[in-house]
Amino acid sequence: MSSSWSASRDVSAEASRLIIERAHEELVAGNLEDRRLEHVRPLVRDSWERSWRQRVGAEGLPPLALDAEELERYRLEHPLADAMAMIRGLLLPGDPAASGVIVAVGDHAGRLLWVEGDLDKRVLSGEMGFVAGADWSEDAVGTSAPGTALQLGESVQIHQAEHYNRLVHPWSCTAAPVLDPETKRILGVIDVTGGPEVATPQARLLVDATARAVESELLVARLRARSTTAPPPPRRHARKATPTRAMLRVLGRDRARLEIFADDAESVVELSARHAEILLMLATHRQGMSADRLAELVYGEGASPDTLRPEMVRLRKVLQATAPELVPESRPYRLGVPLETDAHNVLSLLDRGAHRVALSSYRGPVLPESTAPGVEEMRAGIRAALREAMLTEASVDVLLAYADIPEGAEDEEALRLCLEMLPARSPRRTGLVSRIEKLQRD
Repeated sequence: MSSSWSASRDVSAEASRLIIERAHEELVAGNLEDRRLEHVRPLVRDSWERSWRQRVGAEGLPPLALDAEELERYRLEHPLADAMAMIRGLLLPGDPAASGVIVAVGDHAGRLLWVEGDLDKRVLSGEMGFVAGADWSEDAVGTSAPGTALQLGESVQIHQAEHYNRLVHPWSCTAAPVLDPETKRILGVIDVTGGPEVATPQARLLVDATARAVESELLVARLRARSTTAPPPPRRHARKATPTRAMLRVLGRDRARLEIFADDAESVVELSARHAEILLMLATHRQGMSADRLAELVYGEGASPDTLRPEMVRLRKVLQATAPELVPESRPYRLGVPLETDAHNVLSLLDRGAHRVALSSYRGPVLPESTAPGVEEMRAGIRAALREAMLTEASVDVLLAYADIPEGAEDEEALRLCLEMLPARSPRRTGLVSRIEKLQRD
């Protein structure tokens, strides 16, 4: 079996890489007839064109499709959950943290559900958004092994510059879809990501064999269950409809923005400062709070619940007209359905090691003008978590980006760490030295 790196075999791998990179630049610029594209494998070229026509960004980060709570719930319900032990045993034998590769398992839509394997490579890949919960479909990130395998319904290998997204060019990957053994619909995808060694013919055989083994295990488990379990009783009630999904955006905004998604439609509500504070506290304390505690978090220590109650009445009226599922319950005050926030998403991304994605998602402090104690505490907590991740785990490129936002611009420790991490001849060192000297003078 020949390598799938390039259709051209009369040039070196390095020359092939350069040709493909130049062909990619021409395609992204819209020059679909450029002759260099003839040197790109048809499978990759067709995927590039699909990505370009879908207006996929060539340097964008993938969207986070599932927050931490949704991810955990979805994992438990997904058909491939019971196959994870087999997948780990076949693709990550020994110590997964030192395996040298990353193994990802996604659903039929390209959303990554499990990302495991080599610790160092997971930290690096996290900076391009290769984390659990992210959308790696072709429509989201363009050509990649998991997304393109799902698009074509067959195993795929993508080597370095063949990726549509430039952030993924250092990586190679092999992926295979997993089919329902009875209906043959796609259940998900298994992907191995790492260096050139993961895009060899042997790697493809192993990933394909793993997918087939998982399908066989699913079929055996179903047959065993049918032979030992009585048929389920007929359902008497229709399944409850999926509740409205909502997102509260509070980063860098004095007036929070509540986005409601339902039935393929989206509506947006701008909340008053007080309503934003209340809703953010309810989204943060999902277990619920007494009126006394909520009043303290919003108005300050010793505040009377009587001050809070009129605002709760007004907030309920606003939500009743726009998102009835979000109308708070009483005794204790709580939300009946989860409410996502962009602030909590940043924390979730930091926890997963996706530092670059977290930094790009951080739009500024939580409700900057708010003096509500609960908001001030959350604002300080996110700033501290972001700074800690930048100083201890981020790459130099991400740390430099952090030094350019207000939170990092006057952080002398962060600037000095950038100096330590940069090469001795880097042209960026001069500007960093000047900034440090200015901070010291001031």
